Amino acid sequence: MLILPKVQKMKIVLVVVGKTNEKYLTEGISDYQKRLKHYTNFEIVEISNIKNAKNFSEKELIKKEGEMILKQINTSDYLVLLDDKGNDFSSPSFAEKLQQWMISGKKRLVFVVGGAYGFSQELYYRGNEKLSLSKMTFSHQMVRLFFVEQLYRGYTILNNEPYHHK
Repeated sequence: MLILPKVQKMKIVLVVVGKTNEKYLTEGISDYQKRLKHYTNFEIVEISNIKNAKNFSEKELIKKEGEMILKQINTSDYLVLLDDKGNDFSSPSFAEKLQQWMISGKKRLVFVVGGAYGFSQELYYRGNEKLSLSKMTFSHQMVRLFFVEQLYRGYTILNNEPYHHK
């Protein structure tokens, strides 16, 4: 049985590139954001898409998005890149990982969903960990919903609440 530590709520930030423009996704994300307020201080930071992106090469876009993302990261932040080459977890093992991050005393845990072409080398160098939600490919907008749902699920597992079924 997992036990949620009685520590100060860690701030969790999800940094994303571009807006979520599908209504069903924005409603789902909003629902889980409201649910998460009970457990943690959670925020989504949207980085604007690069203007005139079609005028840039893939490499230039990755670099520009990386620079914009890095401006949102503090030196003391623990940075987790949501990357298909990252470690994958079951929901209960993700909850355990979440508990480890909370116990470690981290003040701000930042997760990043990159743009369509992935992350810049600078982000890979700065990142503390990589986390995979799946080996499958999902739209960047859907990943946001999947992530906030798994974050919520992780907290309910840690609190032994009935949301997650074994």
